[in-house]
Amino acid sequence: MGKTDWTQLWLTYHRVFEGNCTWETVLEGFAASDAVVSNALSEFKRGMDSIGCDSDSMTLKITKSDAVPAEGYSIKGDDNGILLEASDERGLLYGVFAILRQTACGKRAAEVNETASPSNPLRMMNHWDNMDGSIERGYSGESFFFENEEIVINDRTVDYARFMASIGINGVVINNVNVKGAASYLITDRYFDKLKELSEIFEGYGIKLYMSLNFASPIEIGGMDTCDPLDSNVISWWEKKIKEVYENLPGLGGFLVKADSEGRPGPFTYGRTQADGANMLADVIAPYGGIIIWRCFVYNCTQDWRDTKTDRARAGYDYFKDLDGAYHDNVILQIKNGPMDFQIREPVSPLLGGLTKTNQMLEVQAAQEYTGHQIDLCYLIPLFKEVLDFHTHCAPGKDTVADVVSGRTMGNRLGGMAAVINTGNDMNWTGDDLAAANTYGFGRLSFNTDLTAEEIAREWIRQTLNLPAKEEDILCSMLLRSREIYERYTSPLGIGWMVTPNGHYGPSVDGYEYSRWGTYHRADHLGIGVDRTDKGTGYAQQYYPENAKLYNDPHTCPEELLLFFHHIPYTWELKTGKTLIQHIYDSHFLGEEEARGLASDWDSIKDAVPEEIYTRVKERFDLQLDNAREWRDQVNSYFYRKSGIADEKGRTIY
Repeated sequence: MGKTDWTQLWLTYHRVFEGNCTWETVLEGFAASDAVVSNALSEFKRGMDSIGCDSDSMTLKITKSDAVPAEGYSIKGDDNGILLEASDERGLLYGVFAILRQTACGKRAAEVNETASPSNPLRMMNHWDNMDGSIERGYSGESFFFENEEIVINDRTVDYARFMASIGINGVVINNVNVKGAASYLITDRYFDKLKELSEIFEGYGIKLYMSLNFASPIEIGGMDTCDPLDSNVISWWEKKIKEVYENLPGLGGFLVKADSEGRPGPFTYGRTQADGANMLADVIAPYGGIIIWRCFVYNCTQDWRDTKTDRARAGYDYFKDLDGAYHDNVILQIKNGPMDFQIREPVSPLLGGLTKTNQMLEVQAAQEYTGHQIDLCYLIPLFKEVLDFHTHCAPGKDTVADVVSGRTMGNRLGGMAAVINTGNDMNWTGDDLAAANTYGFGRLSFNTDLTAEEIAREWIRQTLNLPAKEEDILCSMLLRSREIYERYTSPLGIGWMVTPNGHYGPSVDGYEYSRWGTYHRADHLGIGVDRTDKGTGYAQQYYPENAKLYNDPHTCPEELLLFFHHIPYTWELKTGKTLIQHIYDSHFLGEEEARGLASDWDSIKDAVPEEIYTRVKERFDLQLDNAREWRDQVNSYFYRKSGIADEKGRTIY
């Protein structure tokens, strides 16, 4: 696939200034031959040649400085050029991209000014790519890493590394957490040559290669009859295998592991704990500087819907809390932002901050599995910000999720943020052009958690579309409104789910209500919601006392989460004075109306947007309006038929 076959996302480098200038580069303390430095300088030239300049000749002076934190930079422009100070090559690279970002957003070289260092040690993208080329929950075409069980490396691979580096990503997991078939053999000589080539490309942009690991590898590729993590033969097998891996892939960062979840084998199979499994692998990989990232998405996926006490939301805390402090130093527990599964609205997982002696990483989903499939517009950075800003009450003064996962709370050296990425081999990478704001936004937010959702949106718009001020304001408003609009016409007050099974796009109110997955809304003719109080499943009590008390009482529970924590009568009066049932009706009518408003806003900026982008996004909005209408009518009709209570406004409900 040639370079002309795909859109360049936010590294398009629109011309911002009319003039051209000659840039002299002066290096002090850095070697131009270093791959990261060389790529940074090439990127600077590429960008500045495209963006333009207002002076004839300028100097980029790059200096090594121990005063700058690791991976950080200081950039300062004047009439003669720009001074970039960094303590290491990654900081230099990020500093160059910061210069390009600021100039692409309209700042002249003399106005460039920023000092920054990463908020999080690890800033990772998790790909759910399969080796046959498919992507689990992929909404942007096929994989650009794999095809027909082979690894693909081409110019697009390099562009991907450029994109990730430009937003501060320093780790990429290339394959699906559900490791099966050929993917199990990524740790064999069948793929080492290509993986080494890929790893070296990544390393040239400051990115570590990671892979998802099959916990059952001793059985599936080793011919053993067990993968018991405490079995001496199993441990010996892993020691030999990991030694072989690192002899061939010395730059490998480590492995991501999904075990004992949704059919994946794990330590529970052998009566062992999650710590037993994680620590065994961590000890084996430790001599090579590798880390094990262990997903906490572990729950009973064979639940009986008749059982009202077993609660999927409780599972992560129940399985991992008592082992706090038992995990070795090179293990990170990767924790989803909510206790269920990437819904449009969930409470923050009580494991985040509930663990006080264990490395933790926040996992979010940029791929819109439950938030519109990259068909419906849903800018997710406001959701991510809410999670990061949540007060866990785990420690005085340093109790937000951002504090916890960054290591500031506990002083741990490993932690950070990971996103299930939303890219594929579509020409524009993300299917819906506007969904790229989530890709860009996650990276920028993981690097600097103090950025606002609006700041990130405007950066992305300016670099990607370079719109006039009025049109930029319209598109920025669209992005910032989109999450709440999607929430209004889909899931009320934190109830979640109600999606078409398996695909997860579009409404099916009872789609999962009688299934094994533990994703119930418990609606009857009197009310809706799951009782997770001390009189119900007890989930609310997994939080620290301040939040447990807040959530346990329906009068103090934040209303956007009311149905997540409580079974509420349809006649319950909300703070607005509306009854619960009227709120359900009103929110779904309003959400559908506002979705039409988003589509209209997009039409209003048609002349300022490239025609091919306008057309692609317009097609998505047509589908979104159909989806919003289905959600509105199916949800409202369902609850009217359940409750027998009519809409006060007399609108059509079926």
